[in-house]
Amino acid sequence: MVRVFFNSPLKSEQVHRLSDDAARHVQVLRMQPGMLLDVFNGLGGSYRAIIEDMGKHSVTVKVLSFDSTNYPPACQSHLVIGMPANERMDWLIEKATELGVTRITPLMTQRTVLKLHGERGIKRQQHWMGIAQSACAQSGRNQLPLIDIPVSWSDWLTSSPSNPSLHIVLSLSIGLPSWRDVWLTPPSHLTLLSGPEGGLTPEEEAQALSMGFKAVSLGPMTLRAETAAIVVLAQLL
Repeated sequence: MVRVFFNSPLKSEQVHRLSDDAARHVQVLRMQPGMLLDVFNGLGGSYRAIIEDMGKHSVTVKVLSFDSTNYPPACQSHLVIGMPANERMDWLIEKATELGVTRITPLMTQRTVLKLHGERGIKRQQHWMGIAQSACAQSGRNQLPLIDIPVSWSDWLTSSPSNPSLHIVLSLSIGLPSWRDVWLTPPSHLTLLSGPEGGLTPEEEAQALSMGFKAVSLGPMTLRAETAAIVVLAQLL
């Protein structure tokens, strides 16, 4: 079943015009009036809808019924990530969303190449939300992850709340335990801190440890910044 995202409340019997991106997707698939599709707004559940009208640049659908089915991940996960450069952060957002990540906080650390402040940060957050919406549509996920506006390392340190969830930081240091060995059974909540290209600086890692994070290793191989976090999420969620 074709799935599209709709960024507004939905109710049965309502008629809605799809967004330009969703309409373009439907038109590319050569769908026609009378055909069914699923619409979701990222708040949970999905809606079966029927195409009522297709214009040159618009698609109108009528909502028929609501399906409350969700696919919650095994773990509520918060990824705090030193942003990798270029399109690698886009790739990370897409894959983490498909895997069921709950929240993503993009960090600007000392070694982060990408610096996003003010309006640039807001625009990039909106761009990432669009990627997450597409990833949810593709994967069948009905709840969008929370994606924060990029924040500096110092601001994150002062605003990060303390909570009883498990905190781990992926480290390049030698002799650390494997990330799999820090719990006897998979946790229900996890905060995962991972650095950008080159990892966190020793000072940043020490500050994370002082906040209650436990330094862990992914093994002898050195993975790309965007790959390292996905390894943990893929095996955990």
